[in-house]
Amino acid sequence: MTETNADQIAYWNAGAGETWAAMQARLDHQLEPLGLKAMEALAPGKGQRILDIGCGAGQSTLSLAQAVGPTGLAQGLDISRPMLAVAEHRARAAGLDQAQFMEADAQTFGFTPHSFDSAFSRFGVMFFADPTAAFQNIRKALKPGGKLAFVCWRTPAENLFMSLPTRAVAHLLPPAPPQVPHAPGPFAFADGDRLKGILEAAGFSAVTLIAHDQKIGSGDLEQSLATTLKIGPLGAVLRENPDRREAVIDAVRAALAAHDGPEGVKILSASWMVSAQA
Repeated sequence: MTETNADQIAYWNAGAGETWAAMQARLDHQLEPLGLKAMEALAPGKGQRILDIGCGAGQSTLSLAQAVGPTGLAQGLDISRPMLAVAEHRARAAGLDQAQFMEADAQTFGFTPHSFDSAFSRFGVMFFADPTAAFQNIRKALKPGGKLAFVCWRTPAENLFMSLPTRAVAHLLPPAPPQVPHAPGPFAFADGDRLKGILEAAGFSAVTLIAHDQKIGSGDLEQSLATTLKIGPLGAVLRENPDRREAVIDAVRAALAAHDGPEGVKILSASWMVSAQA
């Protein structure tokens, strides 16, 4: 296991994983529309075995489990024990025995070759230390001709729902350290040409990337404010500068209020809808 993978495992099993697990309902509300859009390319069918990479708190796995039915398998995989605990509880509560979960790293786990019909991910594949090796490993788990479909973020500037709050409080916080290009993290696959090259180098064919823009949100104004203060780029900065929190709240609330409406706060997101074939 590389050092960077170890760092990610530590990160998602400490504060970040616990925060996401606690806020899963709001985050699912925010991300579900994008996950369902990506599932359209996968077109899961009854009786299929599907691998859900970086499944987090399990909402996408449960959707896949409903699609494959009791004769199929939706196998969620994640490195975060706090989020997997939520996923396992939700599967039991829903009575979906075909939804199963495993704590493992998709880059290094020894999958049984050709054991899945397809693989899916909702924002769970951008954290690999060696993405080419990770996708090679995932491809080996797929049957010949098996599908891969996932959704990942484009650039921070295009994702207004993440960049807007940060810009609104830039004058109140110390400058953020410069981002390392292509480092594991939410925006590792923002460069579509690079992502296509990674998948092709990993042995996938028919690689297709479709730019998708959609307004998303986590609830009403106060719910959106609470989510923004804990999750994403601003949440990370505030964890390092807790003394600035009170000064930040009013500025963030004002920025979000400009996008408030009958369905709550909705702000533009920008993602890649990716599909490929093993």
